[in-house]
Amino acid sequence: MLPILALALAAVVYVYVRNRKASNLPLPPGPKKLPVLGNILDLPTSFEWETYEEWGKKYNSDILHLNAAGINLIVLNSIKVTNDLLDKRSAIYSGRPGGVMVLELVGWNWLFLTMGYGDAWKERRRLFTRHFHSSGTSVHRPRETLFVRRLLAQLLDGPSKGLELTREMIGGITLSLAYGINIRPSNDPFIELAEHAITGLAESATPGLFLVDALPFLKYIPEGIPGAGFQKKARQWRELQQRFRTEPFERTVKDMADGTAQPSFVSEALDALEGVPDAKRRREVIRDTAGMFFAGGSDTTVSAIHTFILAMLRFPEIQAKAQEELDRVVTASRLPEYADEVDLPYVSAIVKEVLRWRPVTPFPFPHLLIEDDVYDGYHIPKGSIILANSWAMLRNEEDYPDPDAFKPERFLKDGKLDPSVRDPTTMAFGFGRRECPGKAMALASLWLTAASILHTFEIVKPLDKDGNPIEPDMKYSSSLVCHPIPFKCIIKPRSQEAERLVRAVADNTH
Repeated sequence: MLPILALALAAVVYVYVRNRKASNLPLPPGPKKLPVLGNILDLPTSFEWETYEEWGKKYNSDILHLNAAGINLIVLNSIKVTNDLLDKRSAIYSGRPGGVMVLELVGWNWLFLTMGYGDAWKERRRLFTRHFHSSGTSVHRPRETLFVRRLLAQLLDGPSKGLELTREMIGGITLSLAYGINIRPSNDPFIELAEHAITGLAESATPGLFLVDALPFLKYIPEGIPGAGFQKKARQWRELQQRFRTEPFERTVKDMADGTAQPSFVSEALDALEGVPDAKRRREVIRDTAGMFFAGGSDTTVSAIHTFILAMLRFPEIQAKAQEELDRVVTASRLPEYADEVDLPYVSAIVKEVLRWRPVTPFPFPHLLIEDDVYDGYHIPKGSIILANSWAMLRNEEDYPDPDAFKPERFLKDGKLDPSVRDPTTMAFGFGRRECPGKAMALASLWLTAASILHTFEIVKPLDKDGNPIEPDMKYSSSLVCHPIPFKCIIKPRSQEAERLVRAVADNTH
C-alpha cells in the first residue's frame, strides 16, 4: 500500500506543478488552498450546490475558483455570469470533462450528454433534434396524452401508488417514442434497468467523488486491492450501462424483423438506412441517440412530477386554487388538452415554480473550458471544469423574493403569466450549446400531467393508525438528478363525476 500512496503523492505534485497559474491576472476568489492538495479537503461530497451558494455570498462573488489536487473548478452562481460564459462564449465553453470513472471505467463515453464537443456529438445532436424537435408536437403529444390518461385510470385503482405509477408513465412515454416498446403494467424490466443504470451514471459523474478522476493512474489498480472499492462499483455500473445501451435497441430490431414493431425513432431511423453507405456506423449512432433520449427523459421528468405531487400535498390551498381555474376553463365534461395551456396560467405558474423551487439538476452536467480565458479581470485556465450552479440562480432573491417559499403567484400579474419575471426554464435544463434538447417535450409532459391530475384528483396526506395526517418528509437525494425521498400520499378522485370521466376516457384509449 505504501508504494501506491507514494505514487499518488508524486502524481498530485506533478499535476499541481503542471497547472500552476501562468497568467499575471488573478484567479476568481474562493476558499484558501493548501499546497498541492488545494481545496480537495474542503470540497463537499453532497448537496454541493448549497455550499457553493454560501461560498459565493461569503466571498461576494458570482464566480468562484477551487482547486482539487491540480484540477481547476470554476463555479458560476449567477445567470449573468453563466450566460456571459456558457452562452456568449459557447465556442470554448462547450467541452465536457474527461472523467475517468464515468467515461473509461463505467463506459458512458457514447452518451452525447458526456461526449466532448466535436463531430460525433454534433451528429447525434442533429439526429435527436431532427426526430424530437420542439415543433414536431404532432409526433410526441398524442402519445404523451395517451399515457397521461392511462395514468389517471391507474390512479383510480392504486391511489397510494402515485410515485410508482408516474415513474412508469414517463418510462412508458420514452420507451414508446424511442423504441416503440409497450411497457408492462408494473415492474417493467426496461424501466427498472433505466433506473439502476442512471443511478450509476449520476454517481460516477459527480465531480470530486472518486479520487481516480484526479489521479487517473489509479484505474490500473486491481479490484481486490485495499482502497480500490471504486473498481467494484465501476464493474457493476458498467454492466448496467452496457445493458441499457443495447437491450431496448435490440428489442426493436427484433420486433422489426418479426414485423411487429410499433413506429418509433429507432424504427424510422433504421428504415431510412436502406442503401445508405456507412450504414453500420450510422446504426450505432441511432442506437446511442435512442439511449440518450431514454436516459434523459426517464429520470428528470419523473423528479419534477414527484416534486409537483409533494408541493400539492404540502400546500393544499395552492392545489385548490388550481382546481378552481381548471373547473372554470376546462369544466367537468372533459380532460385538459394541450390547447388549454394558454387559458390556464395558474397551472402553468405551478409548473414553473416546481422547476424553480426544487430544481431537478441543481448542478447540470459540467462544461469544460478548452482554452485560456479572461472574464471580469479574472484568469480562467484552460481545462477548467465549469459548474453552473442552477440552485443558486433559481434562488436569487432579486429575481425570486422569499425563494424558499412555494409561490406560483410570483409568475403572475393581472391574472396572466408575467413575462418580466425570469423564466426558470432558462436555468433548469442546462446552458449554451449543451442545453437539454428534450426540454420542450419534458415541459409538455410535466404540464399535462399536472393539469390532468389536478382536474380529476385530489392529492392528500394519508392518515396514521390514530387518524392523524402523515406529514411528508421534505428531504431530497443528492445526485446529478435530485429526487424527493419517497413519501406517502393518496391521490383520490375529486368526485364521482370525475371518476366516471376518467374511466370513460380510459375505455376509449384501449
